[in-house]
Amino acid sequence: MKGTHMTGYWRAGLQRGGIELRQLLRSPKELSGHLTNVFVALVVAAFVGDEVPGTRTPMAHLVLAGFAAYLLFQIGLVNLPQVLVTEREEGALLRLRATPGGIPAYLVAKCVLVLVTALGTLALLLLAAAVFVDGPLPRGPAGWLTLLWVTALGLLAVVPLGAAIGAVLPNPREALALIMLPVMGLLVTSGTVFPITALPVPVQQVASVFPLKWMAQGLRSALLPDAARAAEAAGSWELPTVALVLAAWTALGFLLAVPLLRRAARRESGSRLSARHRRAEQSGALSG
Repeated sequence: MKGTHMTGYWRAGLQRGGIELRQLLRSPKELSGHLTNVFVALVVAAFVGDEVPGTRTPMAHLVLAGFAAYLLFQIGLVNLPQVLVTEREEGALLRLRATPGGIPAYLVAKCVLVLVTALGTLALLLLAAAVFVDGPLPRGPAGWLTLLWVTALGLLAVVPLGAAIGAVLPNPREALALIMLPVMGLLVTSGTVFPITALPVPVQQVASVFPLKWMAQGLRSALLPDAARAAEAAGSWELPTVALVLAAWTALGFLLAVPLLRRAARRESGSRLSARHRRAEQSGALSG
């Protein structure tokens, strides 16, 4: 009986995810945001010179690998929480509370949406970088396999975590400000825009707790030559550790996401939703 319920959750989630994907493709505003991120990465890479210290690898290649990791991280840990907060404000969680299996199916749908969006953005970035700025591509089947599993496990590590964050954030106007400061801090300290060995050891140790550092390191292993390992903190790609840390964040994210979303849904009511709508209307009237 439990297996039947789980199958139903997955089926409903996949159907909902397909609907949300079609809505995304019909939204020029949302698509332009992802295209802008790719454009910024290409511009930065085009103006980065020199080589990674201790190697003959172009610094631009390291930057592109780091941007690839950051784009995946941003979609799961910045974009997704904003979507969840907005939908909560619009009453989506209130409707889910009255739907059997609504929360698990909702989480599956968001995973589908983020997975397809992230893979599309990553493919566009790598292809455009290879064409316009001589960017790196995986070398051989092993490189492509590493790219796939690091991408998949990295998304699994951040999507449930993003859902958990979205369940507890306040209104959409404050959500972005609360998320972006720590995310930008991780961007600078996780070795995504310059070699992590250029940072003080305590900063490296703090960054190693979070998934972005390991996502970037795993993608570098797929996109850069083996000689680039000399610029890593341990002098190697540490792929088993990459898998272990990302798997741990995946487990933590799922443990947090479902109960927090259920808690947020239980707290929703028609009166709370109406009150939010009145405040939004008053705010709009005052700002006008």
